Amino acid sequence: MAGGAKETPRQRMIGFMYLVLTALLALQVSNAVLEKFKFIDDSLQYSVGVGTKATDDLMSGVAEQLKKGSTPKDQQIYAQAQKAQAESRAMLKYMDDLRSELIKFTGGVDKETGEPVDGKNYDNSMNFLIGPEGGAKGKAYELKEKLNAYAASMSKYTKTVTVEPIAKDAKEIPAFAKNDDQKSKDFARLNFENTPLVASLAVLSEMKTKVVRAEAQVVSELTKEIGSVAVRLDKIQAMYNAESKVVAAGTKYRAQMFIGASSTSAQPSMSSSAGPVKVDANGVGTLEFTATGGAYDADGNAKKTWEGTIRIKTASGNDTSFTVKADYIVAKPVIQIQSASVAALYRNCGNKLNVQVPALGVAYDPAFSADGAETLRGSKKGEVVVVPSAAKVKLKVSSGGNYIGDQDFNVRLLPKPTLGVRSGGRPLDLKVGGSVPPSITATATADESIKQIIPDDANYRVAEMEITHARGRRPVGPPMRVSGSEANLNNIRANAKEGDRIIIEIKKVQRKNFRGGIEEVAMPGDAGLFTYNITQ
Repeated sequence: MAGGAKETPRQRMIGFMYLVLTALLALQVSNAVLEKFKFIDDSLQYSVGVGTKATDDLMSGVAEQLKKGSTPKDQQIYAQAQKAQAESRAMLKYMDDLRSELIKFTGGVDKETGEPVDGKNYDNSMNFLIGPEGGAKGKAYELKEKLNAYAASMSKYTKTVTVEPIAKDAKEIPAFAKNDDQKSKDFARLNFENTPLVASLAVLSEMKTKVVRAEAQVVSELTKEIGSVAVRLDKIQAMYNAESKVVAAGTKYRAQMFIGASSTSAQPSMSSSAGPVKVDANGVGTLEFTATGGAYDADGNAKKTWEGTIRIKTASGNDTSFTVKADYIVAKPVIQIQSASVAALYRNCGNKLNVQVPALGVAYDPAFSADGAETLRGSKKGEVVVVPSAAKVKLKVSSGGNYIGDQDFNVRLLPKPTLGVRSGGRPLDLKVGGSVPPSITATATADESIKQIIPDDANYRVAEMEITHARGRRPVGPPMRVSGSEANLNNIRANAKEGDRIIIEIKKVQRKNFRGGIEEVAMPGDAGLFTYNITQ
């Protein structure tokens, strides 16, 4: 227990467990009940771990605070807290070593179960902790001296925390002071006489919790003094504290405005050129607004300024105003564009782009427009379809109504499809020739790269062709006009002779775009002209 500090519910529970533990040992209950102390020991060990971690976290937080600014006195107090913590950890290590020695002395640990071999035996534990035949030379007497010396040392660190002796004789504990059977027992006999190993381990763990509690109280009380040095306030000035001086366009800029010598009894009113200021009960104002970009320099930064006004009433009742001026920098966000090809876009095609601005995070709410192109919103955040109508396109990106930036693209014309003639699923052999096939199919095939980049715009078809049966320099009958890509050649086949030719001329090619619309494709003059020689 420690003076001047309230116990937590966990600490009160541990204290109650200790009283129950000691009382049960004094009554020398059955082995079946003593086995339950294994669970008590585990619980107490867990509490020790929780307590030491809490103190570690507190010290880490204080260390980070001191990095931001401290006085020599702050550093001196922190050094004292470190010393108290080190002294406590040394005490805990001693008790852990003592625990290991006790288990080893009584037979060690079962390799299969991981539990002490001699957990229920009384004699070995008593010989180690009290001494052979009660000789008062066991390790418990050394433990008592170290625990009480530790308590006395911890009481010297601060005037507000007094750590009582941890290892007490029966006469010093109210629960046993008037018990004729127990009041004459010293610390070692009270806690470890006729006590099996499992219960002795639980007793040691309970004492460790008292060490951890003392450490927490002393360290906590010391660290409260850091930064609490009183100073004489002889100057009042307006101040601000910004989360960051550099913000990305489209993200939130946050800053606090306050009086350097503020008082909770004097509630100030605050305003700013950048937007409203919310003032809390402690007189601290929070300013938040969305940073806007534009006029970036060569490094992608835009220098901005905001001004604030803080008004308070003086002791005479008059209003006094203080001003604060803050510079900040808006950094141009990086626009990342993902696509099968972002080097250039294809004219009159639906070029799908994925435009992201990582700096905005979840605040990213994109909208798109473009010079020289139409933009269509995609199905997911950041997706946009750009349909160019000019030789160059400037894609403009905004988020939440705030302009972010733009990206320039060159525009290419779609490469012409490759035309061909097939029969029976195979290309017609135009070089060698052959017999007249029963039918032919004219094909228009997009370039492979276009199929991968904009597959929805890579759909071509032959819409019209003309077929002529020629013998020598003269046609055999009038040319056959065909609407579509397939033609039946049975009439030519019936009249054909070896040495004749079939001249196939593709007249019209069409493309179905990503919208499903059909458009004409202008082909070079001889691109769709094919001659097939009849050799049989």
